[in-house]
Amino acid sequence: MRTDENPKKKTLRQQEVMSFLEKSGYASVEELTQRFAVTSQTIRRDIGELAQTGRVRRHHGGVALASPIDAHTYRQRRVDRASAKRRIARRVAELVPDGASVFLDTGSTCEAVAEALCERTGLRVVTYGLRAAVTLIDRTDFTVAVPGGFVQNVAGSVMGEDIAEFIRRFRFDVAIIAVSGIAEDGGMGDDDQNEVSIVRAAIGQARSTLLASDSSKFYRTALVHLGPVTEVSDLVTDAAPQGALQQILASSEVRLHIA
Repeated sequence: MRTDENPKKKTLRQQEVMSFLEKSGYASVEELTQRFAVTSQTIRRDIGELAQTGRVRRHHGGVALASPIDAHTYRQRRVDRASAKRRIARRVAELVPDGASVFLDTGSTCEAVAEALCERTGLRVVTYGLRAAVTLIDRTDFTVAVPGGFVQNVAGSVMGEDIAEFIRRFRFDVAIIAVSGIAEDGGMGDDDQNEVSIVRAAIGQARSTLLASDSSKFYRTALVHLGPVTEVSDLVTDAAPQGALQQILASSEVRLHIA
């Protein structure tokens, strides 16, 4: 194993790896190996050293830019626009029929949705958000499935290399998703590559996709692209978007619900 690499060369390469991740959000070991013309062992050592600094997160076969959420920030997210999120959640629950099979995303809005879904009967829910799962398990007529993996501190999401494959075992009447932002061109995004992979898998298994998003997410560009907002069946929000997003929705088949 080579251990005598020029420290300046290694530092420069790791800086370039970080610059690349800041643009892409995620990269595979193979991609980085080819990009920087080094061995996979060298890239894995780089990833290990960067992970120790907390700047990236290692994943099976790759690395993602870390987007840690401290406890204060997450608690604040749960408080911010809480009234709007509760209204959105109630409207979402009204759109979910009794007995439906449901994928439920993670995050503060989806935690509010979980509470509202308790008004339904006979739901079959798959979620990787532990807070949502705990909210739902008191309903004895519900079936709740969660994947195995590691629990993210503070956020309470279950993460692991096989989560997307777990999601693909199911078929959903509706996938209820949340996003970090919806850009001017209608692109939905999230700040976590792993969550994007999981949600993409759920969308692919669902008859319809319902986006629950308060209006503060409009015209916000997130780190990792999820897909066009026109891909969802319904958008539930607290105020209609204006400008370019309004035009995109008006010209699409997305049903807009104002809570």
